[in-house]
Amino acid sequence: MKPMTEEHLAILRRHMVEMIDIHFDIAEQEIGTGTLDPRLRAALLKVPRHMFVPAQLAILAYQDTPLPLGFDKTVSQPFIGALMIELLDVRPGDRVLEIGTGLGYQAALLAELGAEVWSVEIVEEFAGEATARLASVGYDRVSIRVGDGSRGWAEHAPFDKILVTAAARETPRPLIDQLKPGGRIALPLGPKDEVQQLSVVTRQPDGDIEAREVMPVRFTQLETAT
Repeated sequence: MKPMTEEHLAILRRHMVEMIDIHFDIAEQEIGTGTLDPRLRAALLKVPRHMFVPAQLAILAYQDTPLPLGFDKTVSQPFIGALMIELLDVRPGDRVLEIGTGLGYQAALLAELGAEVWSVEIVEEFAGEATARLASVGYDRVSIRVGDGSRGWAEHAPFDKILVTAAARETPRPLIDQLKPGGRIALPLGPKDEVQQLSVVTRQPDGDIEAREVMPVRFTQLETAT
């Protein structure tokens, strides 16, 4: 069998984005929009997702399914990952905190959208690997550290947007405290091993916190350091 070429991969990436388009159209009522932001769509077409999964799974990288990364972690289904970024409404120059780097795919999308990205990963092996993979495709300005994501990254707060790629029973207070007024957090809320609700938490200019449930999802639980 011949090896996959960049042309093949670009075709698969386009098919992935077309599937995301279909999901958005079907879920328009829940999401609030039936179409991807054109900037996010362009980022999804550009960022090489196959570079951010284990090598043996590269051929599966553009299927609309989560993929295992090791350590009982996964990279999210492309539709869900795109939806979380869409809900944040990331703008060039936004200061974005990501909780759960994995191998760096979501961070790459955020960087491609022009955000300044800080990412916290509890698995040390992932943090080093993500740094190398991001640098290899030109996203070497993403800052990554190993730590307990539920505590955020106070040294670089406040943030315009926060993306949490693991489920929590409630929004961790440190993340709310590190969010700018008017800022948003996208995260799954709910108990372990049960269906959670993908939610958008907004900090109002007066400090009030509002949460909107978008759709049912299932994520691994947010780990905290002991």
